[in-house]
Amino acid sequence: MRLALIAVGRLKDGPERELCERYRERAATLGRGLGLSGPEIIELPESRGRRPDERKRDEAAAITAKLSPGLVIALDERGKSQDSDAFSARIAAARDAGTPCASLIIGGADGLAEEIRDAAGLTLAFGALTIPHQLVRVLVLEQLYRTMTILAGHPYHRA
Repeated sequence: MRLALIAVGRLKDGPERELCERYRERAATLGRGLGLSGPEIIELPESRGRRPDERKRDEAAAITAKLSPGLVIALDERGKSQDSDAFSARIAAARDAGTPCASLIIGGADGLAEEIRDAAGLTLAFGALTIPHQLVRVLVLEQLYRTMTILAGHPYHRA
């Protein structure tokens, strides 16, 4: 199963991008033996719309254009919290069911349009705190790597 992280906005060069790349590489290396490829990072431009609803609509169209058939996981403040074991079980179940792709979506500054949240098979939140998008990207990639370690039985995960 292919993993894709679709994110509105670009990360500038710096420590956040380096950390993202470190976790992406670790996940990619470990995932190969687990029937998982990627994660591929797809960066989309932020909308230049004047109003939040217009920006969300524009960004939703761009996100939808990049989605592959399969599991859609939205990262949204209205989502539910889930522990790493449950998240890894969801990824493994999708893989084992023959799902071709799991796409994890991070919206723009205004959040995700309702249509994207509605299309998601899973909507997750990293707690009630407001977290900058560049750090959400780090957290998503770290959780993908942690998923690989859980599925591989690696001692990195200390359940």
